[in-house]
Amino acid sequence: MKEENYVIKSMSRSIYHGVTIVCGMLVLSGCVMAEKYEAEKARSLNFQRLLAQEEKRTGELDNEAKRGKKELMEFEARNRELTAQVQAVREQMARVQEEAEAMKESALLERRAKADMKRAAAPVRKALPVEPALDTTDTVDLSATALGVAPEVPAVPEAVASSMGSLRSPTVHVVKPGETLYRISRKYGATVDKVRKWNKLPDDIIEVGQKLIVGQE
Repeated sequence: MKEENYVIKSMSRSIYHGVTIVCGMLVLSGCVMAEKYEAEKARSLNFQRLLAQEEKRTGELDNEAKRGKKELMEFEARNRELTAQVQAVREQMARVQEEAEAMKESALLERRAKADMKRAAAPVRKALPVEPALDTTDTVDLSATALGVAPEVPAVPEAVASSMGSLRSPTVHVVKPGETLYRISRKYGATVDKVRKWNKLPDDIIEVGQKLIVGQE
């Protein structure tokens, strides 16, 4: 009887120790699971926080990209405006240069015309020498009365006549925009070759504001 009680007590203690060990293991595993859960929860929260920061940074980068694109478009528009202004200034400078060249050419033509007129006037003065006046009234009257005809008027020498003809003032035309040498010559009834020869032009190119001799009055 004693042995049976001893065996029962021993088995009871073994079962108690086993249950205790199992409960301890369950409690220990529950603690480990709780720690793992808390760790995973912390990692998940940290990941969500990082994800939110990355999304915020991505939004800021998108805004910066849009702002940079807008500034680039403004710079391109400004560059086109500056290019157009530079082109306009270049064209204006070219027009000013053309006008300056035309003024130089007109001044040169004017000086040449004056020099030609002076050279043409010089032979006239040489061809008309001053002679002492002679009192031939009586002789002319007697001769005319005796012959019954009017006295003859002395003829003008050919050299003097040609010199007087060269003193005629030329017709000058100022070139306007859009005019050509052909149109100007037709307007005044002259040929292109004559107009080119009168103005000593190497070709048919003329400038606005240029003075051209287009005929003799």
